[in-house]
Amino acid sequence: MVTARHIAGWPEERNSLVPADCWGSAQRVVLRMPALKRAVPVCRSLVRSWLDGQRIDDEDTRYLVLLVLSELFTNAIQYSAGPHITCRIWKSEDQLHIEVHDRGGTPSVPRMRRPGPSQEHGRGLELVAKSSSRWGRRAEADHGCTVWAAVPLAIGVPHGVAP
Repeated sequence: MVTARHIAGWPEERNSLVPADCWGSAQRVVLRMPALKRAVPVCRSLVRSWLDGQRIDDEDTRYLVLLVLSELFTNAIQYSAGPHITCRIWKSEDQLHIEVHDRGGTPSVPRMRRPGPSQEHGRGLELVAKSSSRWGRRAEADHGCTVWAAVPLAIGVPHGVAP
């Protein structure tokens, strides 16, 4: 669990929070973070390190994963009244799976909107839909909500591996 203290002291807190050698063996990562806007870049940084450890080097894939993660995490902070957000990420053979869970607390249901050109907000889930092979939401027993997406892994030889 990442605390508000860790986030306030970031990036110095990173070394005390995560051992440098843990990412290569972690097939799945679960991050429980405070529902704070400043937690979004910390979550992105931790997931970027996990991608490094998993040797997912394709820049397009990394960009899409971090974009989807940022949008889902930001939405969870904005629309949840809960104190924490939980992010799960793992890979299957051909996709990276991202789930962001919040404890609910507001009547708002995540849905794609069609904002006008002059509106500054409301495009996040459209970006998620365009950046992933599929996405969705599910209500949870704790009255929370999990929004998930699957981002295709790039096809090809991993960086650093001879063909």
